Amino acid sequence: MKGLKIAIIGGGSSYTPEIIEGFIKRSEELPVEEIHLVDIESGENKLNIVGNLARRMIDKAGASIKIVLTFDRKTALKDADFVVTQFRVGGLQARAMDERFPLKYGVLGQETTGPGGFAKALRTIPVILEICKDIEELCPEAWLINFTNPSGIITETVLKHTKTKCIGLCNVPIHMTMNIAKILEVEPKDIFIDFVGLNHLLWGKKVWYKEQDVTSKIIEGFLDDKSLTMKNIVDLKWDGEFLRALNMIPCPYHRYYYMTDTLVKEEILLVDSGKGTRAEQVQEVERVLFKKYSDPSLDVKPKELEKRGGAYYSEAAVSLISAIYNNKREVHVVNTRNNGAIDQVPEDSVIEVNCLIDSRGATPLSYKERLPVEISGLIQQVKSYEILAVEAAVKGDINKGLMALVANPLIPSVDTAKSLLKDLLEINKDYLPQFMEKQW
Repeated sequence: MKGLKIAIIGGGSSYTPEIIEGFIKRSEELPVEEIHLVDIESGENKLNIVGNLARRMIDKAGASIKIVLTFDRKTALKDADFVVTQFRVGGLQARAMDERFPLKYGVLGQETTGPGGFAKALRTIPVILEICKDIEELCPEAWLINFTNPSGIITETVLKHTKTKCIGLCNVPIHMTMNIAKILEVEPKDIFIDFVGLNHLLWGKKVWYKEQDVTSKIIEGFLDDKSLTMKNIVDLKWDGEFLRALNMIPCPYHRYYYMTDTLVKEEILLVDSGKGTRAEQVQEVERVLFKKYSDPSLDVKPKELEKRGGAYYSEAAVSLISAIYNNKREVHVVNTRNNGAIDQVPEDSVIEVNCLIDSRGATPLSYKERLPVEISGLIQQVKSYEILAVEAAVKGDINKGLMALVANPLIPSVDTAKSLLKDLLEINKDYLPQFMEKQW
């Protein structure tokens, strides 16, 4: 059996031990021969630290996987079977700016939603297009598993503007599944959640436990001080009347849409108090993590990585790769082309739903689904923003950029959108070659 070659773009990420652990756990069903960890030269120190930890983890497990550390993306991609993208253009410093600059306008600062998420998308799209150009040349049959945020927008860019086979991935659905299983005190494999929406805008319409609808029980569990959030999102409690009226399970990121004013105040308070934005807090988490990774006696993924927000990433990513490679016909929640699955969303845009995963890729389980009116308007509004964001980034179109921000439900007015766009373009000018010398 031919061994698999995996290329991980952003190999020096603090998340890398997660995915290495995943490949170790599934070594019997995935004959991985080489994992190429690719990064840029400025990330050399982190790449070496993470790469050496990966080698120690593999040695401890007795697996025969070769770890290659490189700055040469093309060599890493040559004849790769799977490509995983988990990079962050501009690093955590750029993320900190994404979280800070909207606050002076009283607008939410967050790395994947609102103007901060838009800035991240604009920086990332030129890079992902270059990566896909290399994939088309060097490993055209490879599957691209995209974990780079904003995952839905990046996946939509790839599927609309390249020939690369791509599935977008997020750890929010599996995180929700694990937390709901804890609330029910059952095994995650025994529950099924009818997921529908977009990346970071995902609802569980129904929760089933062994053919029993337990949605109401989960909602009451949330109101009984049970939590369904993630390390990077403030754990604000849900309003009981609202959750019962919604009668669906919101994802943690819905707090940004349903509790916007409270979260903006919380963010401003944290910055004014000196505690900093989430990115600035993560920089300290990463400092501790990489110090731990550097310990030559460490040969397992440290538990502290869960503080980084990447919990269950390895399970989501490697199980998806295994389902494709082994033609498993399993159900996974992924980002993929709509193709008529949700009839209120354009067919060529990307949605996040339960999909059948096999060697052909992802096939949405729903077909011509009518979204509940309680959520359809918000999905359509955010999808309009995403479509415009992709167009703005690919074409360097400042007018599409303005209309993307105007369409975003987290931005209150045209005047605010214009101010945000001007600030965004100035702050990120070194990363936005497509907008060079363009102005109104």
